[in-house]
Formats: sequence, structure tokens, C-alpha cells
Amino acid sequence: MSLQGPGTRLGLSSVAVAAGVAAAAGAAQLGVGYGLGVFSWVPTVHGGDEAAWLASLAWTVWISALSVVLGAVVADRVGQPTVQSSTAVRALRRAALSIAAALGGLVVVALTAVPARVAERADTFAPHLIVGGYAIAGVLLGLFISVAALVARSIAANVLATGGWLWLLAVTAAADGIAAGRDPVVAQLGSWPVTTDGPWFRSVYLPGAAIAAVAAVVIGFLAALPAARRRDGQAGVALSGAAGPALVAAAYLLAAPRLTGALPEQLSAHLVAPYAVVTGLIGSVLALVLCGPRRPRPVTAPVPPQYTGSDATPAPAVPAQAVPDKTGSGKKASDKNGAAGDTSDKPASDKPASDKPAPGRTAAGRATVTKAASDDTAAQQPADEPDATGATPPTGPSGVSPVADPPGPRQPRKKR
Repeated sequence: MSLQGPGTRLGLSSVAVAAGVAAAAGAAQLGVGYGLGVFSWVPTVHGGDEAAWLASLAWTVWISALSVVLGAVVADRVGQPTVQSSTAVRALRRAALSIAAALGGLVVVALTAVPARVAERADTFAPHLIVGGYAIAGVLLGLFISVAALVARSIAANVLATGGWLWLLAVTAAADGIAAGRDPVVAQLGSWPVTTDGPWFRSVYLPGAAIAAVAAVVIGFLAALPAARRRDGQAGVALSGAAGPALVAAAYLLAAPRLTGALPEQLSAHLVAPYAVVTGLIGSVLALVLCGPRRPRPVTAPVPPQYTGSDATPAPAVPAQAVPDKTGSGKKASDKNGAAGDTSDKPASDKPASDKPAPGRTAAGRATVTKAASDDTAAQQPADEPDATGATPPTGPSGVSPVADPPGPRQPRKKR
């Protein structure tokens, strides 16, 4: 069976990878924990070892939740689609991977409930049912965190980095106890008793609190730094620092909702866990502020300075073009003396032409002007009016003056 979408395909392979990785991660963590004595279901009567019981419950919640997140993230990275798909297909794919990882994480329920049958509790006759219930709660918590981890890669990086740090701290605490020759004791989740006598401040073990706070800040900053440089979603990057510490705090809260009668080391671990959430959030926000996207500055083109002083260089003068001679006399026109054949674009004057020659003009020029003026005057007179001498202009056979009406085309003669 396969679920197809635009550009991606979700088959049984990715679902099998999610379930298999989650089951393998849960089994591997339980093997390390049982082998090093990090947690165990030792027989207890009348609450003689309450701290070990509560610490083992917290580890059960953490291991089951981390296994689900690890299975979903690995399956998502292995079967990452190479073509962009729609939002609905991506959401359906993430939900399927998270559910498959949760089904694989149920292996932790069996691997913790069966060994817990040897535990002896005064408040219950079936401690294995309690341990199994805590394992199921951790699986459900991991299902919720895995969905967020698939949406924001910074959240997945923070949870996995926090898990690696907690296991490194637990292995270091177990190795330190073995090297010192002390009896193996259950390690607290996210806490390491560096010294045996403090210092303490109001039921808070200061060395353990400092280690938890510094580790949360560093992991939150380093896990959010690549996402901030990739310009991922700002909300996911800012909240990623609280993902891993919040999972630890939830494990402690489920293990001991009420802290009445808790031992000092257990009380210190419970009180430090919420503050680690705040410090981890500070680390991720710091990474977003330092390496996040910044608003681009507006780029303005530089305007060259313009100098308008008195000593500014004037613009080069454009040479005037010579007007060609239209009269065909072969002489260039002059703007000053008006040579013969000068034809300019200026409109003619409304004043009548004078018979007196203009100074500076030649006789040929006067004759040309006088003849043009007389032709215009004759053309404006009606055909039936006499001219200045009193003679009527001759008319043609059609009664139209040959001056006013030019002759038409020549007609052929009629044969007699």
C-alpha cells in the first residue's frame, strides 16, 4: 500500500524504518542503563529506596519518548522527497512517520514492565503495571514531540543533542562511582553528584544546577545556530532550546507529581529541571538574534555633485548650419546682407512690397520681387473688373480669364 502525492511517495519502507529505528533505540538505551546500573527495579520495602524508584520511572519516560523522536527523525531524513509536495501530503507523511515510530517505541513498555515485576512496593501490588503505564506515557509524549521535530529541524537537533548529553552524563557518573569503589547507585536524570557534601542552597545542589543550566544554554545555542543560518522559521528556532529540557522536566513531573517526602538529591533534580527549560530557551533565542535574518538596508544610488558657480565651464556652443541656396544662383545665404535668391523660413511681412529698392540689394533682386508682386496682384483681381489702366482683361471662349483659370488639356478637333 502506498500513499501518493505530487512529487513524493510514502510507502511501507519509510514506515518500517520509523518503527524499526524506534524499537532499536529503545532496546539499546535500556541495555546500557541496565548494564551500567543507571536505573534498576531493585526490591524495596516501605519506601526504603524511594529515590531509586522515582529516578527509574523518570528514565523510563525519557527513554521511551526519545526512542519515538529518534525513529521519526531518522525515517524522515532517509526517505526525504526530492520534489516539492503539497502541504497536506507533507502533514500526512509526518503524521504517519510519528505514529509508526510510536508503535516501535512500545517495545520499551515490554522491556521495562517485565523486569519491574521483581520490585516490591508497599503502595501497590502490581509495580509492573505502573512502570508499563509510565512507558506508555513516554511514548505519547514522544509522539507529540516527534511531530514538532519533523516540522522544525532545530527542535529535532535539540532533543537528540540533549539525549546524547544526558547519556554521557549518566555514563560518566556510573564510571566515577565504579572508579571510586562506591556501591552502584541509580543516577538521576540530568544530574551528576560531583561532590558528596554540597554546596547546597535551599534544597538545590549547586554543582548539579550549574551543570544543567550551562548544558541547556550551550545545547540550545548550538542546535539553533544552523537553523538560524538557514533562515528557517523563527518561531521554531526560538522555541527549539526548550524542547529537550522540557522533555526532561515532563519526565520528572510524571515520575513525582508531589515532592512531599522526597530525598534531597531527588528534590534538587526536580527543582532544577524547570530552570533548565528557561536557560535552554535563552540559548536558542540568542542564536536567532545573533545569526538570524536582518532587515536589508535600502540602497540609494549616489547623486553626482553639480557645481553652479560663476567659474563653471559653459556648455560648448553648437555651430549654426548654413542654409542652402534655393534660387540656384550658387551663392550662400547671408543673415546680414540678404543676397539674391535668399529664401528663409521667416513668414512674409504683411506690409505691401515697396517699389523702392532696399538698401544693399541688387537690381536683379528688385526685378524679381517686383515681378512676383505684380503677378500676385493680378491673380487676386476678379476676372470682370478692369485693372489699373481701365482695360478689361481678355477672356477665353468659356468666359474665364486665362490668368485666373489655367487652360485644361487639349481637346481633339471635330471632323467636319
